[in-house]
Amino acid sequence: MNDKSSQFLGFALAAATVFFWGITFVCTKYLLTSFSAYEILVTRFFLAYIFLWIIYPHKCPVKEKKHNLYFAFAGLFGVTIYQLMENVALHFSSASNVSIIVSITPIFTAIIAQIFLKEKHISLKFFIGFVLAIFGVALVSFNGTAVLHLNPLGDFLALSASVSWGFYSLFVSKINKAGYKSIPATRKVFFYALVFMILLRLCNFAINDENLNVVLKPSENLKRFSDFYNWLCLLFLGIVASGFCFVAWSKACRLVGTVKTTVGIYLIPVVTIVFAFLVLSEPITPMGACGAVLTIAGLFISEMDKKLRNK
Repeated sequence: MNDKSSQFLGFALAAATVFFWGITFVCTKYLLTSFSAYEILVTRFFLAYIFLWIIYPHKCPVKEKKHNLYFAFAGLFGVTIYQLMENVALHFSSASNVSIIVSITPIFTAIIAQIFLKEKHISLKFFIGFVLAIFGVALVSFNGTAVLHLNPLGDFLALSASVSWGFYSLFVSKINKAGYKSIPATRKVFFYALVFMILLRLCNFAINDENLNVVLKPSENLKRFSDFYNWLCLLFLGIVASGFCFVAWSKACRLVGTVKTTVGIYLIPVVTIVFAFLVLSEPITPMGACGAVLTIAGLFISEMDKKLRNK
């Protein structure tokens, strides 16, 4: 595969991933009425783990012992911490606030990559593009809402999730550079994430956080798991948004570059608002349309320096 084909495939995988991840806000919001944030997290990634074993039933032996740490930290930061914080943040803050703050992820990824990987991505145009894109994301997310209601706890959790994803991207870069195949590598990341989730549940016996609750009552579980839409959302989150998308994202990072791929996260709120319009008949206001244009313009500007250097 030549460079142009690799770039095209990478961008296509990233675009598909961003599209599906944009839908996850709707699914997770629906499931939170029946499940705790922890239950959604465990069910989602257990389904993803099983799915990846089915499509690729081969082990993934590590090439060096230290690589186990890469997989473990990727699972901890990119799955256990990031996904749980995002889910819990939706309990305390609005979906608009969470989506905006999470979309700041690319700047943290760029900073972490520059510090730990010695990759030079931060420039004046990068910051200009970032500011323009985040302003566009704000317009899209609010979609005409005049008042911004801040919630310190929810917003802090969303911000922490963004930083956590930056570290996940760091370890994914190290895994990709070590030459591991995307599917078994992602499955190993999910394995460590599930281990951390179990440890988190054990810790909850001491802290007793309701967001980490697990319902064991048979009658209540029968009601929850007999709901068709609950299963539809869980299967989408597990098989599509996790099983497929994490593999696709890892592959896109390998083909296009971690920072360049992560910039696509700016578009997730845009996808969310469009999906809500098509499925839930929620209106797209002129403010939302302007926000979409500004977001894309910001993405272009933030990447302009790298495009010029690559010519």
